[in-house]
Amino acid sequence: MFKLLYKLILLIYLLFCLNYLDAKDDSTCVITSGIFKQTFGFDTSTVVIKSFEIDKYPVTNLEYLSFVKQNSKWLKSKVKSVFSDKTYLRNWQSDTILGSKIEPNSPVTNISWFAAKSYCECQGKRLPTTNEWEYVADYSNYKNLNLNDSSFYRLILSWYGKAGTEKLAKVGSGFENQFGVFDLHGLAFEWVYDFASTMLSGESRKDGSIDRSAYCASGSQISSNLKDYAAFMRYSIRSSLKSNFTINNLGFRCVKSIK
Repeated sequence: MFKLLYKLILLIYLLFCLNYLDAKDDSTCVITSGIFKQTFGFDTSTVVIKSFEIDKYPVTNLEYLSFVKQNSKWLKSKVKSVFSDKTYLRNWQSDTILGSKIEPNSPVTNISWFAAKSYCECQGKRLPTTNEWEYVADYSNYKNLNLNDSSFYRLILSWYGKAGTEKLAKVGSGFENQFGVFDLHGLAFEWVYDFASTMLSGESRKDGSIDRSAYCASGSQISSNLKDYAAFMRYSIRSSLKSNFTINNLGFRCVKSIK
C-alpha cells in the first residue's frame, strides 16, 4: 500500500514538472548586461546596459487584435486623434477584423507610440529604450548568416532602401541574432520609448511612409562613427516621428526589466 501511494505521488510530481516545462514562456529572450557606446546624438558616452528581457518577435496583428478587443479605446473607430493619427491600423478591415490584406502573424504596423506603450504596459512590460534596442541590434553575429560586419551593414542598408514597399512577412522569417532575437532588421522598423531623445525632430510624409529626406548624408556629422550609416538612418527616422504618428512599416516589441 505504501509503495503504491509513493508511486502515485511520484507520478503526480512528474506530471506537474512536465506541465511546468510546457508552460514556460519561451517568447522572450534574456539580454545580459554589458557596455554600449552611444553612437549618435549629442551624448556619445559609454553606458552600462542592465540585464532585461525582450520579446523574441515583434508584436503581431493577431496579438494586437486580442489587445484591442479587451481595450476598446484603442479600436480604430474609437481612438482619439491626440493619441493616433488618421492612418492608425488603416489596413485592417474593421475594428476587430483584420481582412484579407493582413497576415495575422506579421508585425502589426500603423501603430502610434501611445498605442505601443499602452499595449506593453498591459502585458506588464514596457517599450525598450533606444540604447537597449540598439544594444541588442548591434550583434551582427546572426545565426543564419555568415557575413562580416561590412557585408551585414550593406545587407541592412539594402533593406532600408526598399522598406515599406513590400508586404510584410511573418515574424520569425528574418534574421536571428546570437541572443535568439528575431527580425530586428529586415522586417519592420520599431518604436522605442525615448525615440526623440537623440536628434532634432524633422518632418514625416502625410502619406504614412518614411520621409527619405531623413537619410540626408549631410547630417552625418552628428555621428561619432561615420561608417555606421545603418544606425544613423534609424536615428534619423526616429527623430522625424511624433508620438501620435503611424507608419506602414513601423511596429514594436516589448521588454521587461530584470530586478
